[in-house]
Amino acid sequence: MLDDPTNILLCELLKRRSVTPDDAGCQQLIAGRLNAIGFSCESMPFGEVSNLWARRGNGGPVLCFAGHTDVVPAGPDGAWQSDPFSPTLKDGKIYGRGAADMKSGLAAMVVAAERFVARHPDHGGSLAFLITSDEEGPARDGTLKVVQALQDRGESIDWCVLGEPSSQQTLGDIVRVGRRGSLTGKLRVHGTQGHVAYPQLADNPIRRFAPVLATLLNTTWDTGNAHFPPTSFEVVEIEGGAGASNVIPGELRARFNFRYSTQWSHQGLRQRVETLFEQFDIRYTLDWHLSGEPFLTETGQLTDAVQQAVMETTGLTAELSTGGGTSDGRFISPTGAAVVELGPVNASIHKIDEHVDIDDPPRLADMYLRIAELLLIN
Repeated sequence: MLDDPTNILLCELLKRRSVTPDDAGCQQLIAGRLNAIGFSCESMPFGEVSNLWARRGNGGPVLCFAGHTDVVPAGPDGAWQSDPFSPTLKDGKIYGRGAADMKSGLAAMVVAAERFVARHPDHGGSLAFLITSDEEGPARDGTLKVVQALQDRGESIDWCVLGEPSSQQTLGDIVRVGRRGSLTGKLRVHGTQGHVAYPQLADNPIRRFAPVLATLLNTTWDTGNAHFPPTSFEVVEIEGGAGASNVIPGELRARFNFRYSTQWSHQGLRQRVETLFEQFDIRYTLDWHLSGEPFLTETGQLTDAVQQAVMETTGLTAELSTGGGTSDGRFISPTGAAVVELGPVNASIHKIDEHVDIDDPPRLADMYLRIAELLLIN
């Protein structure tokens, strides 16, 4: 199976050291393949980020395959059993940084498009690709900017399939149809530094924050709904102290994150937290960062096509889920597009010795091909 066209392309992509935001020539390779089958390919760089928008067809509906060429750093030197940027086959698995997240998805999408055009050169609608090198990084100059640029010139996406590693145990068992929102708060609690022997002359920000933190941790934000688990609140960083055991610090710094369902908007969460803070006698500064609002794709043409493609390829009934972290779907869904994520098994993503089963990229290409046929061929 290593000589399968999808695995050959996957290995070519894995050789490129595309640590975010560096694309390392991946999009040029993909654009060359798409150009050869009649796609109009447009480079859309923003800042240090490379983006590719490719489209075949002028009318609607528009089916877009989307993903990212950037990968996370490989980790400590020598930690891998083989060079993370030299694809290696061992025990039926292809090893390499980005094998699962998400160069297998990209390779499968390109090969699926080639086969689709060969079978259906006069297909209806449009087939498109939206690829960025800024998904694993800040995600500000990638898909977000491309979507904004497309909207400004009147282009839209009807259906979007992201090649993110959605599967859990076996290829196609899970399809993501939404994601929770992510809202981060960066907090500074202001106090007055002083000697621990004279607390009446100081104002300890740790003491001030303790009851606030206890209230936040013990709050039930919601109980979830039919599509999403309950909203979670986690503290990810707390720092205080003046470097000596006999000094009350003058400031406490903390960072926390909400992963929230459609029960909330980011404005509602912010207001709830800030109202709570005002109930306590503390001086604070709180800066917010919104990574993305929650989104949900309701059951319809896209989900039906995806589930049918999975069933025909694997015999599995794919579970529709909103689990996991965030993805670039959060930027595409607000435009009105139906968005799903279908990709390889995610057990090794971001880990040492990231890998994908050698049989999975070719089968994923079969799924993507079938999805395109079900949606664009009448």
